[in-house]
Amino acid sequence: MNSETITAPVRQPKPKWLRVKLPTGKKYTELRSLVDKYDLHTICTSGSCPNMGECWSEGTATFMILGNVCTRSCGFCGVKTGRPDTLDWEEPEKVARSIKLMGIKHAVITSVDRDDLKDMGSIMWAETVNAIRRMNPQTTLETLIPDFQGNERNIDRIVEVAPEVVSHNMETVKRLTREVRIQAQYDRSLGVLKYLKQQGINRTKSGIMLGLGETEEEVLQTMRDLREADVDVVTIGQYLQPSKKHLPVKQFITPDQFKKYETFGLEMGFRHVESSALVRSSYKAQKHIN
Repeated sequence: MNSETITAPVRQPKPKWLRVKLPTGKKYTELRSLVDKYDLHTICTSGSCPNMGECWSEGTATFMILGNVCTRSCGFCGVKTGRPDTLDWEEPEKVARSIKLMGIKHAVITSVDRDDLKDMGSIMWAETVNAIRRMNPQTTLETLIPDFQGNERNIDRIVEVAPEVVSHNMETVKRLTREVRIQAQYDRSLGVLKYLKQQGINRTKSGIMLGLGETEEEVLQTMRDLREADVDVVTIGQYLQPSKKHLPVKQFITPDQFKKYETFGLEMGFRHVESSALVRSSYKAQKHIN
């Protein structure tokens, strides 16, 4: 185990650097109202994001399309898993209209995995991006996509609508992938990121969580793998257990260690490295467009 990590029993109180402010403010209230009014799904709420108060208070949010039930059962994720509802083909217009009402300049869109669909949701993805562009021509976009099981035709639908940033998360190191992500594959995710760049996506991005039992060398190897895939932006944050049913936290990573990974990442050649305990894949995403 790294000297820079702290072994923590599952029920040990979180370190002081993991304390989160409660959601407050006019912007947060307005956004909460819009999400409820239009029955929108956000990863902020479904994924129990610790930055929801900060981001929503600034008037930004990450929208989740294709419903709020995932076909995969990853051991880290707070999103509900099971048999999803039928698709809501009005969803693209709902999301686009809400972005317009909120006056969002840079929007982040993500989704659940829909392995139950022949196209794995890629057509709805393209429809959503197109609807946002029609209604919000000045809004830039980041799409945080699933792996689409590595199917290039489905990935091509994302390439064709050309979001400014396309992100796909590795989530963890290679050794832990089968335990943490279950239906995902480390090399397949790397292949998706590499393919996106080869097809002309200007800026690609990925994220990993720490505290699941990985070593420093495994984290650095994952970062090297991402650079070999020509990924531009990497986010590194602390894993937090969504419920007792999910994987336990094995280490709380110190701020100094997160800073160390940031330094390593910049030396490797990433354009941006976001590395601290409360960082999540879409945190401060507007910075990654420039």
